[in-house]
Amino acid sequence: MSLGQLEAAGTPLTQLEAIVRLVTRPPMVVENGAVSLIPLPDEFGADIDIKIKRNEHWIGSIGRVEFINHSMTWGGTAWVVGEEADGRHLLVVTNRHVAKIVARRNARGEGVFMRSPFTMVRYGARVDFNEEVGALPSDERPVEILRFTYLADDASADVAIGRIEKPAGFAVAPLPLVDTDAETDEIVAVIGYPAFDSRNDRTEMEKYFKGLYDVKRFAPGKMMPVEPGTVLSHDCTTLGGNSGSPILSLDRNKVVGLHFAGAYGIANSAVRASTLRDLLSGNRPTQVLVEASLEQEVADGFHDPNHFIGRNGYDPNFLSKKVDFPKLPDGMFNLASPTDALAGRPHELRYTHFGLLYDVDRRSPVVTVVNIDGEKAIKIKRKKPDKWFFDRRIPVEAQLGKGDFPGDLDRGHMVRREDPNWGDDRPVAQLANDDTFHYTNASPQHSSLNQNRSTWQGLENHILDSTKTHAFRATVFTGPLFDDDEDPFLDGVGINLPLQYWKVVVMDALQDDGSLRLHATAYLLSQGQAIQKYLQDRRESEAVEGFAFGEYKTFQVSVAFLEDLSGFDFGPLRDADPLAALADELELPDSRPQFVEITGADSLVL
Repeated sequence: MSLGQLEAAGTPLTQLEAIVRLVTRPPMVVENGAVSLIPLPDEFGADIDIKIKRNEHWIGSIGRVEFINHSMTWGGTAWVVGEEADGRHLLVVTNRHVAKIVARRNARGEGVFMRSPFTMVRYGARVDFNEEVGALPSDERPVEILRFTYLADDASADVAIGRIEKPAGFAVAPLPLVDTDAETDEIVAVIGYPAFDSRNDRTEMEKYFKGLYDVKRFAPGKMMPVEPGTVLSHDCTTLGGNSGSPILSLDRNKVVGLHFAGAYGIANSAVRASTLRDLLSGNRPTQVLVEASLEQEVADGFHDPNHFIGRNGYDPNFLSKKVDFPKLPDGMFNLASPTDALAGRPHELRYTHFGLLYDVDRRSPVVTVVNIDGEKAIKIKRKKPDKWFFDRRIPVEAQLGKGDFPGDLDRGHMVRREDPNWGDDRPVAQLANDDTFHYTNASPQHSSLNQNRSTWQGLENHILDSTKTHAFRATVFTGPLFDDDEDPFLDGVGINLPLQYWKVVVMDALQDDGSLRLHATAYLLSQGQAIQKYLQDRRESEAVEGFAFGEYKTFQVSVAFLEDLSGFDFGPLRDADPLAALADELELPDSRPQFVEITGADSLVL
């Protein structure tokens, strides 16, 4: 285990910030950017006032972490630790346990802001670089944290790094980090925002703080014995609110550590500057998960590339006009390249009557598309228990397996088992049926999502039976709606769990003159997250005034709206959408999404 992993791994919340020495460690107030000096004991040396004044210029780069849309007004301290290469953004550092009040870690190790469980409004955070004693509300210097670029997992150092824009009305500069770790008895100071903290003795707190809390203070002290492999400790006076404070060496004028915890009367603890330097340089800790070999999964099978010889995959010319895969945004996905890829279709995994594009990083299908011929449908009985297979045309380790779907997670078919089961004879239909049981066609779905399957899965059947369908043929696109800001991260699997799914159904519609035209309808299986996010991003008041997430519902949405949500380009399908035509007739504002909640066949717009 590295030194970084010793720092605050699993620190109990009952042991955060503490008074270590009951005398000789006064937390001096800061006013107008200067320390209000008081006499200090001889152990600090006769020149301690000079050392403090020499370091005062760093005070303006340290701020209070305040929360947006959260019941807690603020929760810690942050300070400028670096500047990004673009010259427009700065990096601030605080503790993981501070950031996790409003954010959670995603698959990339970033922190994304969560939502209130009561109002479903997204949280946020900012750093106010003032909040000093005597400051007026007009003296605030708040800067929004745009995103946490790093949020440590629970087995790593208690660190979170956020990105802010360079302030326009005032200047802040990164605090430098020491080149070598702190030394025993080195004179230091913690600069931060101690708050009233019931975890410390109230009488002793009053001796030091005299009822004045929540403002910036400068607390001198010393480093406690420093030994290799031990937690970096100091005796500066801290309380709740000092989480994330810098520990500044008054001799070297640089930061030796990031304060994160303490035990009353014993010691306060810090993350080493060397750990912070590693994180800033991109050297991020990773957890190694020891797993049994996939080959030992008895219930799962493996299909080698030769098994798929003769698979034609998706036919884009199945309908009267060519319908291609949607165009995907550049850089959004790391698509697999199967060993039998065709020159013009370098990423399609081809199966019987369907094909799909697969993201090896997300370990998930991105888009699946199936040709359905209702006139040639052959009913294939489902075998129980299900047997699933890995597709060795792409790396097996990029695919989820049986052990990755624990508890209440289901292996959700993206291409429905019944959809490709058609052909001129039963063996072809059986082959198509079996092809759907490959992990490349599965997405982890929470069991509560499946409560809506009767509506979601019955869409194709109803549309095929409608009078608008010609020759009982349809093409159906399906996939997860990825949202790294919203989707919960499955630590044990190393992926995000998609919360929403989309579907686009395309068919030929017979017109009055006997000609055919494409007809495309889009659907969203969701609790409403995507719709609220769309509204909130556009500052629509409905998004924050009681918008309710309910059970999973099926919404019919416009193809154009689905394009906005996914970033995909469905080309001519957006113009073949009857919901978009209806929106034009109703003169709906462009700023509003076009969607209809599907409660039954009569609510479909076809």
